[in-house]
Amino acid sequence: MKEVVHIGRHPSAEPDLEDLVGRAALGDEDAFAAVYDRVAGPVLGTVRAVLRDTAQSEEVAQEVLVEVWRTAPRFRSERGTAMNWILTLAHRRAIDRVRSVAASAARDHKAAMLAHTPDFDQVTEQVEARLEREQVRRCLRTLTEIQWQAVTLAYYRGLTYRQVAETPALPLGTVKTRLRDGLIRLRDCLGVTV
Repeated sequence: MKEVVHIGRHPSAEPDLEDLVGRAALGDEDAFAAVYDRVAGPVLGTVRAVLRDTAQSEEVAQEVLVEVWRTAPRFRSERGTAMNWILTLAHRRAIDRVRSVAASAARDHKAAMLAHTPDFDQVTEQVEARLEREQVRRCLRTLTEIQWQAVTLAYYRGLTYRQVAETPALPLGTVKTRLRDGLIRLRDCLGVTV
């Protein structure tokens, strides 16, 4: 009679994983401890292959093992082996973590971009102010040299009529006339109606 030779563990030395998961499903903590001992390494390896980050891999592997304890009653041996079921849970959980991290990064990026995007009203005001400045500059170029000098001294330097008159040493009435004529020309150029 031939003797059966077993390589590795003796088949009767420990229960198979399916039996252990079945007992864990009934709340047997010792059975779950045995499941944990057998699958912790492969679970961590599966998760690490997806995440490639040691700290996150350990965290996700722990979550998977807690999920195995919680969902052990859902295991169906007719659908496959317990090891395949557990590693499928591990792979799915790792993929979920990758997606979650990517979604979080996308949300953070979007929030950062929104924080740096000026409000529409602010942009509108800046554009309008720039256009108005350009139009005023263009209209100032249509003034005569004397009108331009009077308007610039009075409105850009903030001088009084008397101070404007003192600069080129002109009579006050002449300066007032030049300013009035220059302002009328600016008004017409800018299209301001009174």
